[in-house]
Amino acid sequence: MAPPLNKGRRIVKVNAMSQAKLIALMLEGVYTCEQLAEETGLHYVTVLQYTRELHRAKAAHISSWEKDCRGRDAIKVYQIGKGRDAKREKMTAAQRQARYQAKKRAHAMCQLFAGKQAS
Repeated sequence: MAPPLNKGRRIVKVNAMSQAKLIALMLEGVYTCEQLAEETGLHYVTVLQYTRELHRAKAAHISSWEKDCRGRDAIKVYQIGKGRDAKREKMTAAQRQARYQAKKRAHAMCQLFAGKQAS
């Protein structure tokens, strides 16, 4: 029986609705935490806490990684269900060094075309 003040009214639990929407989106496994926060209306930090706890309880796994602005695998994409976490793609030391040298050469070329001497 409903309490007298709520008689005839529908009780809506916002937290339960938000969590249900979060889990429904995580079933697809294509959203980052930032996108999940935007879709559900939950705060970004709250989404991080929920996904971290689901992962710790082995109710969710990292289905893939997205690259950040520097090209590193840093953004996790969680998916509900048991499974192995996706591996991060790491660069070897030689690849990092080659990228650095190419960046230095490109910078020197820009300086040359701008009429400045590279130091």
